[in-house]
Amino acid sequence: MGDVVTSLLSSLGVNAAVHDLDRDPRGLEMQRELARRLGADAGRGTPTVPAVFVGGNLVGGTNRVMALHLSGELVPMLRNAGAIWL
Repeated sequence: MGDVVTSLLSSLGVNAAVHDLDRDPRGLEMQRELARRLGADAGRGTPTVPAVFVGGNLVGGTNRVMALHLSGELVPMLRNAGAIWL
């Protein structure tokens, strides 16, 4: 699902920084912290990635980003964070 979020952000003009936790030596540690922050139970298959941050703030995963986009809240959030200029 990370590709879906990356494609959406790219289509909006965002040059997103993507960190692949599978390739990071601290990836498992970071995924556990994301699960804690998202209130997810990684042991039950609750997805913790992709975890999207905007302006340094954790927004959530794919479902949250898509919901924000469909409600018209994502673009203003990205503008306020300086991620897009339009």
